This record gives sequence, C-alpha cells and structure tokens, in this order.
Amino acid sequence: MGLRVAGVWFFLLAASVAASCFGAEGFEWQTPEGDHVDLLFDGEPAFRYMMPTLDESSEEKRSETFKPYHHVFSPDGKTLLTKGPGGLFPHHRGLFYGFNKITYGNGKECDTWHCTGKTFQSHEEIVEEEADADGAKQIVKIDWHGKDGEVFANETREMDIERQKHNGVEGWQIDFSSHLESSDGQTVHLDGDPQHAGFQFRATQKVPDETAKETYYVRTDGVGKPGDYRNWDHNKPNSPGNSENENRPWNALSFVVDGQRYTVVYLDHPSNPKPSRYSERDYGRFGSYFVADVTKEKPLDVKYRVWIQPGEMTVQQCSALAQEFTAAK
Repeated sequence: MGLRVAGVWFFLLAASVAASCFGAEGFEWQTPEGDHVDLLFDGEPAFRYMMPTLDESSEEKRSETFKPYHHVFSPDGKTLLTKGPGGLFPHHRGLFYGFNKITYGNGKECDTWHCTGKTFQSHEEIVEEEADADGAKQIVKIDWHGKDGEVFANETREMDIERQKHNGVEGWQIDFSSHLESSDGQTVHLDGDPQHAGFQFRATQKVPDETAKETYYVRTDGVGKPGDYRNWDHNKPNSPGNSENENRPWNALSFVVDGQRYTVVYLDHPSNPKPSRYSERDYGRFGSYFVADVTKEKPLDVKYRVWIQPGEMTVQQCSALAQEFTAAK
C-alpha cells in the first residue's frame, strides 16, 4: 500500500513539474515586459502587442516608439512573421492602423502612418485580457496625437485570437476591431492612399531581404504570379483598372520565411466604410484604406479578420473564409 501511495505522489509531482516547464495548454497572456506583452499558445509565442512609450531622445528612438502595433508568430510558434522598426520602410509594423492624410481641429493636418513632426499614437491602457483553451481577447486604449502632439482622437481596439483549422490546416484567426472617437467633438477626416493608410499587414524584413521574388497574391479572380502585384491608382481615380482593386471582400498574400511558405488572408467586413481601396507589394505589405469622417454623433467602427497558416491556399478556400466572416455576428 505504501509503495502505491508513494507512486501516486510521484505521479502528481511529475505532472506538476511538467505543467510548470511546458505551460498550460491553450492560450495564456504573459505579464507585460517592458514595451510589450506576449500571448502564448501551448507555451509557444503566438501574438505580441507592442506598446512603446514615445522616446524623443533621438530620431531613431522616436521612429522605434511612435505607434503601437501587433506582431504575429507562425502557428508553430517558431518564427516571427511580421516586421518591427527599421529595415525597408521603417514605419511599417506588423498589423497596424493609421492614415497619412488626416484633417482635424478646424483645418489642422497630420499623418499617423509615418508619424511625421510631433504626430504619434500612444498606448494608454490595457483594459481587458482574457485567455483560455479556445481563444484570447485583448482590449486596449490608444490615443492619436496631432501635429503639435495634442490628442485629437481616442481609439478602443480589440483583438480576438483563436486557433482554428480550415481544410485540415491549423492557423491563427485574428479579429481586429477598432472604435475611434473625436476627442473634442470636432470632425476628424481620415484620408490617404492605398500604400499609406488603413489597416494593413507587413511581413518580416526577411521577405524583402531574401524571398521577395517568391511572393505572390491570391485574389478573387485567381492566383497571381510572383512579381505581379496590383494597386488602386490614387493618381488616376477614374482609371478603368481601379475597379479590380476596389471593394474586394478579401485578398491573400503568400510569402516565404526561413524556407517555409505561409498564406495570410485579409478579410474586409461589408460593414466597413466603402469604397475600400487595395494595394499590394512583393515585400509583403498589403491591405486597404477608405475615406471617412469621425464626428461627435458618429464614431468610426471597423472590423477585419486575418487568417494565417503555413502552406498555400486556393481561391475557393479564401472565399469560404470570407463567407464565414460575413456571416459571423
């Protein structure tokens, strides 16, 4: 009897040690560390919220800290798929949201994409974090600062992350939701161009450095070839070619990192402002923008979904994700 009891205790001790070493199954938010907080899945990194405090001690430090954004890791947790500061177009950051042509406060102008002058976005608060075996949620407060550093808009941003399986392949389903209000009740006019505004994804710097020639896009009208990327032409708004780059329900990027191909599907909800104007680049920056007014009576609400998986995807598979997103509450 004594040996059996001892065996039970040994089993419980071993299980406890294993849990502490390998982490709980499912999603888990880590304690914030410096300028970021990590989300783990089965003990491996899945998602990271970058929440820097503006540092104006040098231009380099300012560039590194002038906006919050989100990193995404590969579904196996081994590879960082998104870009941080520096590299090609240093203002590009993972999953990010901003506009390069903003008018506010009776004619003031600013750019929260490049964060020129005194303009920047600031993380203010983590309002809520939840995580369990099935998914995770994070709600944060972000202030938008204008040309003189003053706050002109307040954003509440929610990120919902789930581990899903589509067509037998596991990946991340990430829902981005943003609620933007004018800070003083005056109209905030959001505008820009397809390369410098809206909600966008930027792949790791390894893509332009090593594999840009292997990048291709999947669109509603078929699978593109490497080197073929399309953009809504803001210099020629009436161009006949713009129609194929406007109001897409989805667009997909296929790129290679460390010898592994990944596909990112960008899903634009029908309730978002329209027209939505798309752009693509072989170095892995893609997404869409719109023009909208944020007023005291009408704040701006948008929602997007991003699906990330290893391997390639077909037009039919991407379209199915879009139908699912549209049908979701």
